[in-house]
Amino acid sequence: MTAPLLLNDTTEIGLREFSALGSKAVVATATPDAIDVAAAILHEELVAIDMACSRFRRDSEISRVHREAGSTVEVSPLLAEAIDTALRVAEDTDGAVDPTVGTAVIELGYDRDFAAVARRPATVVTTPRPAPGWRCVAWDARRRRVTVPFGVVLDLGATAKALAADRAASRIAAVTGSGVLVNLGGDVSLAGPAPDGGWAVGISLLCTTAPQDTHVVVAIRQGGLASSGTAVRTWIRGDRRVHHIIDPETGDTAGSYWRLVSVAAPSCVEANAASTAAIVWGPSAIDRLSALALPCRLVGDDGTVVVLGGWPADGERPPGSGTRSEA
Repeated sequence: MTAPLLLNDTTEIGLREFSALGSKAVVATATPDAIDVAAAILHEELVAIDMACSRFRRDSEISRVHREAGSTVEVSPLLAEAIDTALRVAEDTDGAVDPTVGTAVIELGYDRDFAAVARRPATVVTTPRPAPGWRCVAWDARRRRVTVPFGVVLDLGATAKALAADRAASRIAAVTGSGVLVNLGGDVSLAGPAPDGGWAVGISLLCTTAPQDTHVVVAIRQGGLASSGTAVRTWIRGDRRVHHIIDPETGDTAGSYWRLVSVAAPSCVEANAASTAAIVWGPSAIDRLSALALPCRLVGDDGTVVVLGGWPADGERPPGSGTRSEA
């Protein structure tokens, strides 16, 4: 997952940055005085989603569900929301973004916080196996009861971070009355009134790119924006380099076709679902994303750029917008 850069004039907004969920968390408020409350709320939301959904914590709620595999477990409202979101996204993407890839991700070596995975020496990889499929999870949304079969590990990472961004942005706007942007390692959510001209967000393949070196900038006022890529969360497994986006049909790293996909949508969850699924869909992503009618920008492994759904062509600038483009 890449991390879009916030490029607004920081003298006119409130801004906080800190590390969370294995990436960088950014919160910005259109009203500078609201930033302290906003940062506190975001921190609370991130602690809560980590305790509910992290497969790296033995004390998380999802780890308890895994320990009770085969049994029906009643879960908290937050984990229920996360599970419901993950299963809905799986259905909406025809299984391209599937939470039952947990075992596949672990067997590829992503079994702990990513910083530790990246430092670990290369090891021999096991033969990939297809994911069991999201339909094997018995889910009663009304009663908040889930049954995960033996041997199935849920990886909610593909959707829980985007959900946390949406939850935090909505709550911050409601409490402070300020417009807000929340960016969790490339999952961006907006709520409340945006600054004049919108929130200026740079799209970059690498999260370490300096703002002045970012040549693709969009202005967004509402909804969500997500970028999924194959160049950042990578590590060596056996004799090859793998990344964190898994094709559920193979249980292996998704094929190499798109280097970076960015999508704007009514929510961060929807944007993230589409951008992640596009990496898995490969060459069919253009037709599938066109059917969704969402603004998208896709960068192929060969550097070819494709824009869809009204996303501006690279270098296109609305009159008087400076370095900003509308998406």
